[in-house]
Amino acid sequence: MTGRRDLLLIYGAALLRSTATGMISVLLGVYLARQGTSVTQIGLVIAAGLIGAAMATVVVSWRGDQLGRRRTLIIFALLSSLGGWALVFTVRAWVLLPLALIGMLNAMGTDRSAAFALEQAIIPGLVPERSRTWALSWYNVVLDASGAVGALAAGVPALMNRWMGFDFTSAYRAVFAGFALLNLAGAVLYAFLTHRVEVVARGEQPPPVSPETRRTVAKLAGLFALDSFGGGFLGDALVAYWFFQRFGISVQALGAMFAVVHVLNAVSHLGAAAIARRIGLLNTMVFTHLPSSVFLILVPFAPSFRIAAILFFLREALVEMDVPSRQSYVAAIVRPHERTFASGVTNLTRNLMWAAGSSVGGFFMQNLAFSAPLIAGGSIKILYDGLLYRAFRRVKPAEEKTATVGEAS
Repeated sequence: MTGRRDLLLIYGAALLRSTATGMISVLLGVYLARQGTSVTQIGLVIAAGLIGAAMATVVVSWRGDQLGRRRTLIIFALLSSLGGWALVFTVRAWVLLPLALIGMLNAMGTDRSAAFALEQAIIPGLVPERSRTWALSWYNVVLDASGAVGALAAGVPALMNRWMGFDFTSAYRAVFAGFALLNLAGAVLYAFLTHRVEVVARGEQPPPVSPETRRTVAKLAGLFALDSFGGGFLGDALVAYWFFQRFGISVQALGAMFAVVHVLNAVSHLGAAAIARRIGLLNTMVFTHLPSSVFLILVPFAPSFRIAAILFFLREALVEMDVPSRQSYVAAIVRPHERTFASGVTNLTRNLMWAAGSSVGGFFMQNLAFSAPLIAGGSIKILYDGLLYRAFRRVKPAEEKTATVGEAS
């Protein structure tokens, strides 16, 4: 029962954090531009937030268990709240830059924070092995759904201006105060976590990460980096621009299209848990991901918007199934006290390579071919699937080994 209580607290804190992330991702750039901040300075503020998140993930990877998981999560939530309050009280770039770094302001729209990496390490220890993938699937559903709700905050300043008479500056600041309060509420929820989330008691040193695990994690991180680099070519903004230019569809139609995409992504998280129970985690990762990439490569060759949209929807219904499967697999093939290290390192490499892929994707679209990002991104992901299966097809989680032995008997 205690494990279930801790799990619900983590889901609640993740919901608040992802809602806040969705809010700030839509409004940060618009607000700063309205206040006269240059595009270069806006880019630097966003970059500072991402660098801060990367630095925090490094801390989680090597010192998260030693510092204490609950304490670390509380500190991260408080620092994120500080970043929100900074936006309430100043727009001066020289002040915002260090505070965005310290507050790990995430304006990318997706929660890929250090807390995200640490929670992935905690959740598997709160449930039985047979429930691990389901618990991570629901965790990802919570993140996706709350992020979408947070994005709706883009309309709040206009509503406050129209219905309540707020000027736009005050309305934006009210939303940023909401961002800060949501993170503060997350810190309160983390404070109620029990000792079950920890690896060792306070003051004790966690057992060292074995050389074998370091080699395994390094191999996984390299493969996940390849996948994430391909994924960086396929950000929502770039794909939406491709559909807009190729078929001339309206912004409203694009909005509806990507709303369907997010619903399909959320449902696919739950589908992954059901499929993984039947065919195994690695097979779920590879054999749902492969066809999704094939569907993506076919999109540029579609003769009409309807066919292109159907192919893209088929891709989105499958592509996220590897997310909870991957998180569960990483947790399963390392020892419990090594999960923070494994989650931190693999998430850090994914985030860095996703950013690199995003920058290259736009270059490819402009200088090689308009559809190059879709074809290149899908091809890189197919290469990743093949390499991952070849490298880890014989590495099975404990519960799958037990099931195999039982079937043989």
